[in-house]
Amino acid sequence: MDINNQIKFGHLLFTDRKCRVCGEIKNLMDGFYRTRKDRGPVASSYSYECKNCTIKRIVANKILSKVTCKWEYPDW
Repeated sequence: MDINNQIKFGHLLFTDRKCRVCGEIKNLMDGFYRTRKDRGPVASSYSYECKNCTIKRIVANKILSKVTCKWEYPDW
């Protein structure tokens, strides 16, 4: 049995991933942010939320935090 013919390098690297939010399949290197910088470029060091969904979530949270005022001037 020759293992080199059965396993190819492309099978070990995950090049595509499905986003948990939008459900689109995107390239792992270009479409997702790295969450762990200390490890090499392995699939587990990338997030499960694509860059576009991450940007939308952060912008929406900033808008919500600006609109809702948690403190009001006391009415004396």
